[in-house]
Amino acid sequence: MAPEIETSTITVGPLSAYLARPAGGSRRGMLLLPMITGIGEQVREYAHQLAERGITALTWDPWHGPSSDDTPPDRLKELLDQLDDETSLGEQTRLLDHLLGELGCAKAGVIGWCLGGRFALLLAGRDQRLASAIAYHPTVPGETPPNHTADATEHCSRITAPVMMLYPGADSLVPHERFAQLQSALQARETGASIIHVYPGAEHGFSNRTRHGNPVNVDAYALSWPQVLDFADVTTA
Repeated sequence: MAPEIETSTITVGPLSAYLARPAGGSRRGMLLLPMITGIGEQVREYAHQLAERGITALTWDPWHGPSSDDTPPDRLKELLDQLDDETSLGEQTRLLDHLLGELGCAKAGVIGWCLGGRFALLLAGRDQRLASAIAYHPTVPGETPPNHTADATEHCSRITAPVMMLYPGADSLVPHERFAQLQSALQARETGASIIHVYPGAEHGFSNRTRHGNPVNVDAYALSWPQVLDFADVTTA
């Protein structure tokens, strides 16, 4: 039987964040970095599932309010094009401070999806307090957008914690050559395990339910998510 959890939207300085945790809190934490949906319904469900496993889940809000629950995809895409790397990493660091401070977590990892998957690699490359990093189909395009000022491959080489990276073989946004660069940087590290998943035929964002009209994506998510949860369990214990 899953333990009772408590959920709320909290304020951390100027930031709003979604919190899900076992009733009474936990010494284990995960910082969640959403996909383009922001803190939409599915991302909140991810937080709840982590909390049911005894992990405090704190979710960054990239859009400061809007999400797929109430905002059209075209508007979210406009917000994505305006996202600033350094501002975002500063916000994520502040939330990590809160996880390891006021929320009482002794260990914390980071997990991100798509745009959040890229940020999970960047943040882990900068902050060695992280116990692990999970990057679900990280959005590191072949042609670097102007607002991607931080180099994800270079940051991968800095990470000292264990990393799990999940790549869809039919990713239309991230060419295989770019994935290979990320993989090589991770596997060249002298510390930190690298667990790399490749899902042939799966599409970018295969964890997102909007992609589950394709059975390949459904299968990739069904196989990957339990392993991701186990990795979060082990690395934050």
